Amino acid sequence: MAVVDTTDQTFVADTANGVTLTDFWATWCGPCRMQSPVVEQLAGEMDAVTFNKLDVDQNPETAQKFNVMSIPTLLVQKDGQVVDTLVGYHSKEQLAKILNQYL
Repeated sequence: MAVVDTTDQTFVADTANGVTLTDFWATWCGPCRMQSPVVEQLAGEMDAVTFNKLDVDQNPETAQKFNVMSIPTLLVQKDGQVVDTLVGYHSKEQLAKILNQYL
């Protein structure tokens, strides 16, 4: 499964069902460029999870709603409810372990 670009307008619908991970990022963010390939790898391996990316510069409303102060921030939701918030870089193994507990 691919990582889907989400926006302020589509975020609620994109995260409403099942387990989702949203990567809050920006093009100028070095750690975000390190995190992105990890999220893309997991998206290819974990079909039970929906993976999204949200550019905080282009979609400030959603970032503000969830108090995203540092990026990368990874927001884990289950059926639209926040179950975990991860700030900073996380390895593939760390993310898989966290996501598996919500499946």
